[in-house]
Amino acid sequence: CLVGSEMCIRDSYTSTRDNSIRVTAAQAIAQGISEEGGLFVPVELPNFDINKISSMTTMSYIDRAKTVLKEFLTDFSEEELDYCVSGAYAAQKFSSPQIAPTVNVDGNKNILELWHGPTCAFKDMALSILPHLLTTAAKKNNVKNDIVILTATSGDTGKAAMAGFADVPGTRIIVFYPNGGVSPIQEKQMVTQKGENTSVVAIHGNFDNAQSGVKAIFEDKELAAELDAKGYQFSSANSINIGRLVPPVSYTHLTLPT
Repeated sequence: CLVGSEMCIRDSYTSTRDNSIRVTAAQAIAQGISEEGGLFVPVELPNFDINKISSMTTMSYIDRAKTVLKEFLTDFSEEELDYCVSGAYAAQKFSSPQIAPTVNVDGNKNILELWHGPTCAFKDMALSILPHLLTTAAKKNNVKNDIVILTATSGDTGKAAMAGFADVPGTRIIVFYPNGGVSPIQEKQMVTQKGENTSVVAIHGNFDNAQSGVKAIFEDKELAAELDAKGYQFSSANSINIGRLVPPVSYTHLTLPT
């Protein structure tokens, strides 16, 4: 909504551990996880009626993504959404102009292809846009600190996240993966990632150990205070960040009755 020339900012997200908490989409994305360890979720889910869904089936991927994100990220302006979506799904980053094309097989099956991104993993669909959403959210919240992305991976997420955040100003990314728990190709993709702000760490244990370790770091308030004093703050590229969860809604293709 508009009041004069200023956008109304709706506190549209709450925590799974404390439903009295209210934050904007930009705050939820920048923070990554609620202070008490809960996940940020919409207070109310948008309602896409049959007419809107039908119209989205004929849109380009970029227009569909803007339409979806506008409903979830209510405090982002049209210009901000355009910057995020167009920057993430630029033609030179994806091998298909349709971004996520559907291909007909055997005349009666339509297969959705999600491997046309820079790392050939479906995680590219969300992790190509997350850096744009995160840096925009930080600017909207007047965040002065560099944002340190902590991510646990079992393979695909790590490389896709590192590729997305590589050399993005104001960010650093550290990926943790289980030693011996990813494929040789995935490990080589991660350890050879270029970027002055990227780091990757192999841990003893499995993916759950890596994920639990990352969550424990997020909940360490003393460490957070120490980092803040040095000009840094944590956020996440895992699915605990709402900025990672919302973009995939755009590639949910629906076959409507004719």
